[in-house]
Amino acid sequence: MDPARFTRIDATAWRIEPTGAMRVPAIIYADEELIRGMDEKVCEQAANVATLPGIVVASYAMPDAHWGYGFPIGGVAAFDAEQGGVISAGGVGFDISCGVRTMLTGISVAEIKLKQKALADSLFLQIPAGVGSHGSITLDPAEMEAMLKGGARWAIERGWGEVRDLERIEEHGTMAGSRPECVSDRAKHRQRREMGTLGSGNHYLEIQAVDTIHDAEVAKVFGLVKDQVVVTIHCGSRGLGHQIGSEFLLEMAVAAKEAGIALPDRELACAPIKSEVGQRYLGAMRAAINCALANREILGHLTRRIFLHFFPNARLDLLFDVSHNTCKVETHSVEGKPRELFVHRKGATRAFGPGHPTLPEALRSVGQPVLIGGSMGTDSYVLVGARTGEEKAFASACHGAGRALSRHAATKRWSGRKVTDELAARGILVRSPSMRGVAEEAPGAYKDCGAVVAAAEQAGLARRVARLTPLVCIKG
Repeated sequence: MDPARFTRIDATAWRIEPTGAMRVPAIIYADEELIRGMDEKVCEQAANVATLPGIVVASYAMPDAHWGYGFPIGGVAAFDAEQGGVISAGGVGFDISCGVRTMLTGISVAEIKLKQKALADSLFLQIPAGVGSHGSITLDPAEMEAMLKGGARWAIERGWGEVRDLERIEEHGTMAGSRPECVSDRAKHRQRREMGTLGSGNHYLEIQAVDTIHDAEVAKVFGLVKDQVVVTIHCGSRGLGHQIGSEFLLEMAVAAKEAGIALPDRELACAPIKSEVGQRYLGAMRAAINCALANREILGHLTRRIFLHFFPNARLDLLFDVSHNTCKVETHSVEGKPRELFVHRKGATRAFGPGHPTLPEALRSVGQPVLIGGSMGTDSYVLVGARTGEEKAFASACHGAGRALSRHAATKRWSGRKVTDELAARGILVRSPSMRGVAEEAPGAYKDCGAVVAAAEQAGLARRVARLTPLVCIKG
């Protein structure tokens, strides 16, 4: 995009002034190089979101923003239900509660390298990955209902996880307000055998080395030690979440028209929060959040079991588990007054700063861990929420590197086998059921994650704590 089309606020903030039907400005956080590299659709979509009823302060886009369905991926917007605010399935995304979980192992890089291949093979063999992958867990209707209400706590009660995890999971592992009855039979059927599976696309399980410490004080609180290894899991609500998103987008297109909402793009389909459709979507979306939290807890349990086979002294303590495709009811200060808002984060991570009351006591003094995924051949990062993030974008930050090329373009440029071989030569072992999937997720298809997190830090969204480099990647 051409920076000249924006009002430049500072080195990493760009403002689109309200014009036409826009109710508020749109603000994009990025340095000049990142903004020049963004798709024109990011600007268009961020401005379109600013036209929706009840939007508060601004429509935001994070430094990793790229074109999405209706909302840009990397989009943040908050709505006030008391002012006719809406909820949008496109503002949450199809993979509801897709998120990241990072676990500390206490194992050194040197120890891992002695068993790297065997560990990679075992993880790939025992953790189902790929399109339509099925695990060993099959849910009957009663267990489906319990899972959609209980989230990670449900998984732990059935032996797939540990109680100590709950304080380090968003919503303490269970999203309140879930309404399983609002989830269609089709969505439930798709999820019957998908618990404890990674799925496809950009989802992964990675063994990562703590390569660089950027903030020693916060790293100590987080338990991050240079040259030790962590495990990061990136996945969401699988087929259930996708089905909910698909179904409600159709309903919301009708609901928006009935409510007299003029949409600049049909993909922005939405419904008033207080409407019957809006309330049903909230109930179904919260059920999908619980599905994702349960899924990541099960995957964490499977990972622990495999690690302990190779390393009986491994700890596998949970650092944090946080989603980046959600709509949450949160209290934020607007013009000096607290307001209850429905905060949409699509490809954007909640990033509460120091002192936030919902954070675990052990983390509250420094802030929330913000887990940023790179690509399977590049760095990932752990950030921490900044005090200034609240005023910048409702305590939100980027969620990853962000795509630079579409999946179709990536497959035309790279061979999955060649990518795998090149990464192996660099000491990074990739295991995947799909070489096409590897090509789609080639490192070159993504932006520079280091540049993205540097821009997020400069913008005051979050601060860098540690850089992680991949050793093993299990891809869907």
